[in-house]
Amino acid sequence: MSNINPLLTLDVVELRDRLASGAVRAVEYVEACLERIVEVEPQVQAWAWLDSDHAIAQARALDARRQAGAPIGPLHGLPVGLKDVIDTANIPTANGTVLDEGRVPSEDAVLVSRLKAAGAIIMGKTVSTELAFMHPSKTRNPHNPDHTPGGSSAGSAAAVAAAMIPLAVGTQTGGSVIRPASFCGVVGFKPSFGAIARTGVLSQSPTLDTIGVFANSVDGAAMVAESLFGYDAGDPATTPSPTPRLLDTAKATPRVTPTLAFVRPPQFDELADEETVMAFREITDMLGDQCFEAPLPNAFDDAAALRARINFAEMAKDYYGYEKRGRDQLSPEIREALDKGNDVKARDYLAALDWRKVLNAGLEEVFKRCDAIITPAAPGPAPANLQTTGNAIFNGLWTFCGTPAVTIPLLWSQSGMPMGIQLVGRVGDDARLMRTANWLKTYLGNQEDA
Repeated sequence: MSNINPLLTLDVVELRDRLASGAVRAVEYVEACLERIVEVEPQVQAWAWLDSDHAIAQARALDARRQAGAPIGPLHGLPVGLKDVIDTANIPTANGTVLDEGRVPSEDAVLVSRLKAAGAIIMGKTVSTELAFMHPSKTRNPHNPDHTPGGSSAGSAAAVAAAMIPLAVGTQTGGSVIRPASFCGVVGFKPSFGAIARTGVLSQSPTLDTIGVFANSVDGAAMVAESLFGYDAGDPATTPSPTPRLLDTAKATPRVTPTLAFVRPPQFDELADEETVMAFREITDMLGDQCFEAPLPNAFDDAAALRARINFAEMAKDYYGYEKRGRDQLSPEIREALDKGNDVKARDYLAALDWRKVLNAGLEEVFKRCDAIITPAAPGPAPANLQTTGNAIFNGLWTFCGTPAVTIPLLWSQSGMPMGIQLVGRVGDDARLMRTANWLKTYLGNQEDA
């Protein structure tokens, strides 16, 4: 990125402040983004839909609003990419499948309305894997195009990593925010289940589907997520509650030095590669007394199978329309998942639903002794294989439990690929989690400099 426009390297919160003051015009910044997209999109292929004239028109309107002295929102002038499973009025939303090619929603998803109300610019639609599942997309990893960017929010992670945009929104049902963020070297934040309304977003598994965000910093992720949090009558997963002060808390210095619990997720010993094992051994040593290892009870060994059972059963129901009108046009990965879902017995599905409370009760014993769990975001760096989106095994547990999770890009493999450190918090402790993430980044940086 040696020749990149300096505007595109700014931390997004600093950029927000410059846009709000008029030191940077929204048009100026959008034009810089578009120039960057022209330069790197042929290699990265992060966009499903992009209209430069539409983006610039939004920027001009926001510049005029600020110049007129009218109130501006907390995301004034910031371009945001939206995963192509999020409905946008009058803008194509194809859900990553040929079966929805040419589909143009008439209404915005609730989260899109909130972005617009906050003054954000809807830059375009980022690539999703087919129906937000496992079949690889056209998107490539910005650090090395021979490596997967992950999935299913491939385009969102890659566009932020390539500095095409400062912010993006995705979804996670297994590991579709945290994993691509780790592979692409950006901050990915999956809030507590139900924190962000899903009305107007493709439904794959209502028990698991969670909206998440991507940014170039923890503060940036906290800032955009804060504008999206809130109750929506159309989404039963949301509840009326005050919006947490995510950004202010993330920027605050903890009054007491945080304590972290290192958790080896199920299958860690079998699947974590040598670089991951060595990196976390070094990190826990650097943390010293601020970190202890917390073994998970045996009940967690079945969590992956339970999560998959719920995912497949609900997918078979929610994607029945796609199967009915074009099963032969669906990928083998989707067809296999639908077949598995159709085979799930009602008693097994209902029993699996009961386990979220059980597992969270087990996690509560860990959270009583720590501020957050520290654990790998993925078994290793992005695989050098474009026929896979990588393994979500170290993410699905936290999606199943509904706990907030954030990955920060603090590690690099010997091959030069980024690797994320994942922090997990208690359900509802999203703000505290983001503060702990900032503390960890600073602490480890200071240890390396010492």
